[in-house]
Amino acid sequence: MSYDLLVQNVRVVRHDRPEPETADIAVTDGKIAKVAAGIDPAEARTVVDGGGKLAFPGVVDAHQHWGIYNPLSEDTASESRASAQGGVTTGITYMRTGQYYLNKGGPYSEFFPEVLQASEGRAYVDYAFHLAPMMKQHIEEIPSLVRDHGVTSFKIFMFYGSHGLHGRSTDQSSFLMTPEGERYDFAHFEFVMRGVQKAREEFPELADQISLSLHCETAEIMSAYTKMVEEEGTLTGLAAYSASRPPHSEGLAVSIASYLAHETGLPTINLLHLSGAKAMDAAMRMSKAFPHIDFRREVTVGHLLADITTASGIGGKVNPPLRPREDVEALWEHLLEGNIDWVVSDHACCRDEVKFGEPRDDVFVAKSGFGGAEYLLPGMVSEGRKRGLPYSRIAQLISWNPAQRFGLPTKGAIIEGLDADFALVDDDSTWTVRAEESESTQEYTPFEGFELTAAVTDTFLRGAQILEGGKVVGEPGGRYLFRPTGK
Repeated sequence: MSYDLLVQNVRVVRHDRPEPETADIAVTDGKIAKVAAGIDPAEARTVVDGGGKLAFPGVVDAHQHWGIYNPLSEDTASESRASAQGGVTTGITYMRTGQYYLNKGGPYSEFFPEVLQASEGRAYVDYAFHLAPMMKQHIEEIPSLVRDHGVTSFKIFMFYGSHGLHGRSTDQSSFLMTPEGERYDFAHFEFVMRGVQKAREEFPELADQISLSLHCETAEIMSAYTKMVEEEGTLTGLAAYSASRPPHSEGLAVSIASYLAHETGLPTINLLHLSGAKAMDAAMRMSKAFPHIDFRREVTVGHLLADITTASGIGGKVNPPLRPREDVEALWEHLLEGNIDWVVSDHACCRDEVKFGEPRDDVFVAKSGFGGAEYLLPGMVSEGRKRGLPYSRIAQLISWNPAQRFGLPTKGAIIEGLDADFALVDDDSTWTVRAEESESTQEYTPFEGFELTAAVTDTFLRGAQILEGGKVVGEPGGRYLFRPTGK
């Protein structure tokens, strides 16, 4: 037998070709061995009939949060299963010290091995971690994290300076569990940038793949506006939360982050989950102001599908907030114009009993974040097709571009020699989103009742089928990805 697996009769979507091409996909030893029409099925041990479905490259979901509200070991299992439902074959999780996640501080030399141990052997998809340097010692550890653990991407949460995860906070040290006398502020952000740039210089062969991502919101603006919104009392629900974290707080933070990148000489900057017109306006202005900085701009599928009126209740509370419909339309305009580099889920499973406070309908006492990886590929195909977004562009946005940026050269495309990660999509299937059908342990979704017109039916990870007929199958086979992969 020449091949371990042959998937016949699919329309292969490539990031660099305008239209899908009818072909077969042959797999050997977890790699794509051949993509061509009419491969002899007698040459394969296992043959799967693709039934004319689209074959997308496995989604590289570059923004997830396993373990933020539930034990990491549990989330790794359940939320990776939900990921497989959405065609995701690689999930990159943001991780930090402090409250939530492992609920402990200290150096990454002690913290990160616990992260790896908690997740090992439990994931249904391949996975990696972005790490956030929360204190001075973490900045000093960046080179060892690159060298010893293959961590090539780092993060700053700009609003944590005087704002908590869910709202106002003046108790920074206990929330972030940072050493006495240290502050998580603009000066720290500058020193993180200098630390990441130093690592790029120390590992020149990896320089383009060592990057810094920023959650861009301005704490002082949000604190003032939250007080105003609560005192006025005219807005409720997601509209109130959006107003309390106004769009210009994102724009200001983008501007500050961009100038700091210019000052520190760090050219590899990722602007995360830009939520609307003002955030994108600032991001585009900064790109023109600092053309020597390689900005990458990210949006989430949530901000592309839902707005403050269509989302199903305050379960849609997230940072930055869902915005009014005009912001959704602005994001799509930028996406269609080529101004957005990748789309992610920002998946953060927050169970009902954790998500909602008392009273249940008070958005300001609810927790921030929700799951959505299971709707990433079907959501992009459903909504993108209506707007004239080519399938090849979707493959760029959810697979190829993040794989290239984040040190995953063996992922992101259906190309001979790469990992055999791909998902079959029935683009002639209309269905209604129901939280109860998700593999996530989250009992609700802000997308409840949304009608999608494409469905992921089958997902393959390195040639092993992990989703069959819409159901997760097999045992966890996901691996931790030491980046860059393929070394």
